[in-house]
Amino acid sequence: MNKALYSMVKFRKYHGLGNDFIVIDGLLEDINDLNLPKQAVIRNICDRHFGIGADGLILLLPPIDNNKIRMKIFNSDGTEAEMCGNGVRCLVKFLLDGKMINLNESIRIETLSGIVVATTMKDSSISVDMGLPSFQPSKIPTTLKTNSKGVPEGKIIIDQKELNVFAVGMGNPHMIIYIEDINEITLNNWGKVLEIDPSFPNKTNVHFVKIISNDCLEVHVWERGCGPTLACGTGACATLVVTHMLGLCGSSSKVNLPGGQLLISWPKPESSVFMQGPSQLVYSGQFKVSDFSE
Repeated sequence: MNKALYSMVKFRKYHGLGNDFIVIDGLLEDINDLNLPKQAVIRNICDRHFGIGADGLILLLPPIDNNKIRMKIFNSDGTEAEMCGNGVRCLVKFLLDGKMINLNESIRIETLSGIVVATTMKDSSISVDMGLPSFQPSKIPTTLKTNSKGVPEGKIIIDQKELNVFAVGMGNPHMIIYIEDINEITLNNWGKVLEIDPSFPNKTNVHFVKIISNDCLEVHVWERGCGPTLACGTGACATLVVTHMLGLCGSSSKVNLPGGQLLISWPKPESSVFMQGPSQLVYSGQFKVSDFSE
């Protein structure tokens, strides 16, 4: 019998604009014996009716290289994600609350999509260098062809409507669709279909965008592996860079999501995209992995 399965695992739950995550400190917990990377276990833990409930689970791990920390993040369906902007902010707040970092400190975090640099701000928000966006179809990946603006673009028919869709990579794939009225879409139906559209071989996050002004966008999110969420950090960045590339907004913008607002800036095409926003502790607790094992 694996005794670790029956030991208590401590966790803290955080949210970034309602996008919520269970954070487990793998520096303290012997996660190698806990079967936590198993898809079914994570899916059960994240279940909102029979588990703790969350959009995802984050494991804090020792760095492989000379960085502060390593992060593994799993979607609520148990699949591993390359990166998550809101998840990074929640992880940084976890480190700050645990006095592992200080205010105004910048740290380097290893993720599946590369190094992410995050800084804690005096106003309690967290700024994250989200890295360079990718418009190269093979790197996103997507089979959509690049248009004259340098953005992959194509058409998808759903519910007898032809949608003009755009793509960009922010360490993970994103589909951008512009709308006039959010009521014209059925998020649960459209998101589920568009996530698995064949033009995105690794599936995709889907974002429905309304342009409010040159520096304000409204976005509704369907996250790959999660479904509808109240916010998506990489998605907010993806939305800004595509909209700017198309000449429809400036290089910085407020991005209004169902859970609140993020500030996104892309100073110049050859630079990183920067995201700034809050994160907050919801509660802490402990559980036995055996309670969620199948």
